[in-house]
Amino acid sequence: MARIVKGGLIQCSNPIQDETRPIAEIQKAAFEKHLPFIEDAGRRGVQVLCLQEIFNGPYFCPSQDPRWYDAAEAVPGPTTEALAAYAKQYGMVLVVPVYERESAGIYYNTAAVLDADGSYLGKYRKTHIPHTAGFWEKYFFKPGNLGYPVFETAYAKVGVYICYDRHFPEGARLLGLNGAEIVFNPSATTAGHSQYMWKLEQPAHAVANGYFMGCNNRVGEEPPWNIGRFYGSSYFVDPRGNFLAEASEDRDELVTADMDLEMIEEVRRVWQFYRDRRPETYGAMVQQL
Repeated sequence: MARIVKGGLIQCSNPIQDETRPIAEIQKAAFEKHLPFIEDAGRRGVQVLCLQEIFNGPYFCPSQDPRWYDAAEAVPGPTTEALAAYAKQYGMVLVVPVYERESAGIYYNTAAVLDADGSYLGKYRKTHIPHTAGFWEKYFFKPGNLGYPVFETAYAKVGVYICYDRHFPEGARLLGLNGAEIVFNPSATTAGHSQYMWKLEQPAHAVANGYFMGCNNRVGEEPPWNIGRFYGSSYFVDPRGNFLAEASEDRDELVTADMDLEMIEEVRRVWQFYRDRRPETYGAMVQQL
């Protein structure tokens, strides 16, 4: 018997192109720009919706400007509370990536998960933090310390991996071992860096672990940093590596896909990667610090 879950991904450009404006104003504009897409997803029957990395503002990591610390907020906090009403209204699970303030000077790149009744289920903190030209993330984010949680939502067991995490197969495997049926990877990635890997790594994670993935990226350029064009191309992929739906490279867009979670059992009966794992032989991997 089919077990269909309709997933959704939002990709958006930043509405305010002047980063000198008050941070609260910038965040309010980005938040409000997403609302019509969230409501459209609800009307279209999306059951699990993922927003993009740090959705309520620009990708400020090309700078090393401490003013952006003021963009951080508690999780749960004002943004998750505001979106909880939409989750409850539409009976829709929401994955909400924001800039988290845990305490003074301690900040994380985080995704909160809200269940279909609006309740807060928990959060994932980005584990792998890049620090290279245009992506000075260690200036803004502490590496995540919550492991690789999987959230039992109303419709599916959901895991989250954020942007640069996708280059590391270890966490992708742990999400599968922890029971994930759908893994979301909200991202902010530009052409000329890893675009050629965008449709390579995550389908490989889906196949290697026998789960669905929903992967979304921003669109457009964000002055004054202009580190490159965020190329969108958000997509869903199934446990066989097949693309179920894909967005454009340059438009604000909601992309949806129907995922039959019964496929997970079917695929894992053929590709017995979990049965045939040899964890007792992998110790040297974690000993190489």
